[in-house]
Amino acid sequence: MKFTKFGKTLLMSALSMGIIFGVSSCIRSYTVGFLYVTGTETAQSGNNGIITGFKIDHNTGRLANINGEPISSGGSNPVRAVLTLGSRFIYVLNRGANAEGNGDCTTADPCQNANITEFAVGGNGILTPQETFFTQGINPFRLLVDPTGSYVFALDHDSIGADGVNPSSSSNQNPNCALALSSIVTNGTCGDITVFQINQTTGRLSTVLNAQVTQANCPGGASSCPLSYFPVPANPIDFILAQGFMLTMSGTPSTGDSIYPYTYSNSGGQLLLSQNGPQPLTDPYSSESNGLVNYATGIVGAGSVYYVMDNEPITISFNSNSVTSASQILPYTLGTNGALQSDTSGIIPDDPTLANPTWLMVESKSKYLYVANQGNNVTGTNNPESGIAGYFITTTPAYQLSFIAGEPFGSGSGPQCIVEDPSDQFVYEANFYDSTVTGRVLDPNSGELDDMRVASSYALKGPATWCLVDGRTG
Repeated sequence: MKFTKFGKTLLMSALSMGIIFGVSSCIRSYTVGFLYVTGTETAQSGNNGIITGFKIDHNTGRLANINGEPISSGGSNPVRAVLTLGSRFIYVLNRGANAEGNGDCTTADPCQNANITEFAVGGNGILTPQETFFTQGINPFRLLVDPTGSYVFALDHDSIGADGVNPSSSSNQNPNCALALSSIVTNGTCGDITVFQINQTTGRLSTVLNAQVTQANCPGGASSCPLSYFPVPANPIDFILAQGFMLTMSGTPSTGDSIYPYTYSNSGGQLLLSQNGPQPLTDPYSSESNGLVNYATGIVGAGSVYYVMDNEPITISFNSNSVTSASQILPYTLGTNGALQSDTSGIIPDDPTLANPTWLMVESKSKYLYVANQGNNVTGTNNPESGIAGYFITTTPAYQLSFIAGEPFGSGSGPQCIVEDPSDQFVYEANFYDSTVTGRVLDPNSGELDDMRVASSYALKGPATWCLVDGRTG
């Protein structure tokens, strides 16, 4: 069979296109995981919360909305969410709303209708609401899941007082506070941790009773009854699971912030106070006269190091330079009975141009550390102190940090969290003030967070409060 010159040209073109399409088809675009963001539908925080879900594209990091989402979070003001081992269930903590209809929950103005809502994770990342559960205290604001996926822990800012309804206070004392924390608490004011056991089949939560403490006043005149919660010192700030211990952090600007460690057993979910007194967090560079950490915002674990984020100014020598910063990060290692010991690397200044650190993340290879800074309490995009500080982690000497070239890295306004995608290529943070999710490409060689080739910012319906990633795609 003979081909004309025109026919040969068409044939060669077809072959060329086939080769091109054949090569292109080898570069498969697929979903590597899901990103979930909690928040509210509008800037009015008393409104019902929502969960927005995105598919993460493996090749570009582009986010695409999951069908049917956002969905209701099951209550007002979602502030935390956790994913269980195996990615089968997500639990969302909804703080509720106070008398004014907002989420500023305090002891004097507590929030009502707080809950934990369970969601099943289905195919294509679709979330289906299951059941709703309630903590044993008031004003819950933190949520953890243990590494085995057996227990969920909720930190309540306030335990219930003697009247059985309102928060414990000097005028509404809870006798179980001093009973459980006799060496620390001298009055009837405290917070608490509610421990839930997870049913591995249904995800249903059941309250774990405190086997160490019998209630001061048993209902119905019973002679012995265990507490349904684990008291923690007043004004809790954050908590974390750390190598067989639960570390709780409490304090106020007037008294300083302290760590209170508990031993933790994953065989029964029990928490037992492991020291007879508080462990004050000291800071030789503190601007306060008492030399204590007074404005801690959170504690995060990264391998064998635990970082306390502190929102107060310091001037310190760092990387052979004198650095004045609006905030700082204090590294610790874990000692006997859960005691935190100051790490030899010393106090780390936050990027001098940023402020109010909210969360930090060590990437999967443990080479780089990133700190999300919320910045000032402003709205919209005018938030110059908002951004991501980046550090290189050295191995010799261990855990020494130095700023990554090119940091700070841009973000939306008011990042609340920072996460790495399941393929370890992209970093995302969810932003409160401008209601966005921002994505960047993680350079594995330099640690720089670069702009994506595709869109880097994605709009949400309202302010973001938390985010998490799920690597289960089927």
